[in-house]
Amino acid sequence: MKHLLKMSDLSKIEIIEILNLADQLKYELKHNIPHRHLEGKTLGMIFQKSSTRTRVSFETGMYQLGGNALFLSSRDLQIGRGEPVQDTARVLSRYLDGIMIRTFEQKEVEDLANNGNIPIINGLTDYCHPCQVLADLMTIREYKGQFDGLKMCYIGDGNNMANSLIVGGLTVGMEVSCACPDGYRPDQTVLDFAKDYEGKFTLTESPLEAAANADVLFTDVWASMGQEGEAEIRRKAFAGYQINDEVMAAAKRDAMVQHCLPAHREEEITAKVFEAHADEIFDEAENRLHAQKAVMVKLMKN
Repeated sequence: MKHLLKMSDLSKIEIIEILNLADQLKYELKHNIPHRHLEGKTLGMIFQKSSTRTRVSFETGMYQLGGNALFLSSRDLQIGRGEPVQDTARVLSRYLDGIMIRTFEQKEVEDLANNGNIPIINGLTDYCHPCQVLADLMTIREYKGQFDGLKMCYIGDGNNMANSLIVGGLTVGMEVSCACPDGYRPDQTVLDFAKDYEGKFTLTESPLEAAANADVLFTDVWASMGQEGEAEIRRKAFAGYQINDEVMAAAKRDAMVQHCLPAHREEEITAKVFEAHADEIFDEAENRLHAQKAVMVKLMKN
């Protein structure tokens, strides 16, 4: 494991190792046990998309691990003025011990990894969101104790969250169902990946069909960052693609709910369901910190 670029880069064993380390780091933090594994290390954080959770969790995580984090806005970098990614990668590799980048195109993340010689962590692209899904899997295991025999359901846009949840859920042994409207399906590379898990993956246009007997339900906003101009079109396309009482009734009685946040109540999820599962959702948000610390230790310690 040299980088974290997308979920399909990780084997089941690698995911479990990351989650086990995340559990350990979380325990140590809660019990005030120092774990300064990255003493003297510096992480550069490139943001071409703004964020609350990504910036705070990575910056805090590096501090707790004994290292430093540098916030690098695209407005402050030559990459924002047209410097080739490969040049940025080669320069930053001489200053930093790792880079986390949150951007639009997956190719930009891959180019950084191909042209630099330090670990690259994908903090989000339009294609995938691996750090979030590692935190999601950590939370599922905390609540359910295992992955085998569980069914994950995703309802909404076949976006970066759907792409990474499908890959991550299938890789660790879960059954995965996905309900998306026509024209908003997950990426074809992800659907091709799922073909190797015959009988474990379902794609449908019916939220109730997808939610049937689910152990955990996921959703995301109907219009992601950069899609604000499509908000009204998407609102019509996603009408009915909501986690509500009817959908919860189709799932198992003890089903948990996850949301990567921010949540738009009464759009993709009702306020009632959100508040009933708020503890699970905010545990999930907290676990971004622990899961990302585990990734950074795995990639940057040596």
